[in-house]
Amino acid sequence: QVRLVESGGGMVQAGGSLRLSCISYGTSHGLNFMAWYRQAPGKERELVATITTNEVTNYADSVKGRFTLSRGDTKKTVFLQLNSLKPENTAVYYCDARVYGVTWGQGAQVTVSS
Repeated sequence: QVRLVESGGGMVQAGGSLRLSCISYGTSHGLNFMAWYRQAPGKERELVATITTNEVTNYADSVKGRFTLSRGDTKKTVFLQLNSLKPENTAVYYCDARVYGVTWGQGAQVTVSS
């Protein structure tokens, strides 16, 4: 059974950076399509970024130019680099592979103070 484990969250001041990681355990070759979502307190979960089989990335307008989604040497790990963080980026960040029937991981808490 495949499971996703996120890490790298933390608390930073506005303007700071964090690098989130998501490892897919239980796969032999990783997962071709991955996404990152986030859920802020009191809000619905929203899409942040995606990466496709052909390594094409797409981002929500609110994070373009500040966040970067990439893969590790194998497709078992994806990263989300968060730069120029703002207080409104405070949320729990989740990697997503529901297209493969994989359930959500526990998420990584990102807290940005002003």
